[in-house]
Amino acid sequence: MAWFLYGSALLLFLVALAHSYLGERYILIRLFRRDNLPKLFGSDDFTKRTLRFAWHLTSVAWLGLAAVAIALAQPELSRTLLAQIIAITFAIHFFVALFGSKGKHRSWIVFGSVSLMMFFASFML
Repeated sequence: MAWFLYGSALLLFLVALAHSYLGERYILIRLFRRDNLPKLFGSDDFTKRTLRFAWHLTSVAWLGLAAVAIALAQPELSRTLLAQIIAITFAIHFFVALFGSKGKHRSWIVFGSVSLMMFFASFML
């Protein structure tokens, strides 16, 4: 069974890397060359930043799921470890959303809250 979990983790890791790299190179850059993107907050900068960080957050989520798959492959399932993986995954979401949007996209508040709550919960499991 562990082989399947490690294999799944490897595939998730690879698809996360491919998704970010290929999406940036072949989709986002070409999309951002367009002159008809919605102009929010006075320019299309917010739109571009939101699309970019949202695109890459998908990859971060897949990396977090890869870590969960690895944790599930361990002989003893640690609920504490699973909570910590979720906390770390959402901490990364927090930083990407905060800095990727220069604080304008308020999702960083939710991601930061989830991260902190999961971190503190990990001590209570």
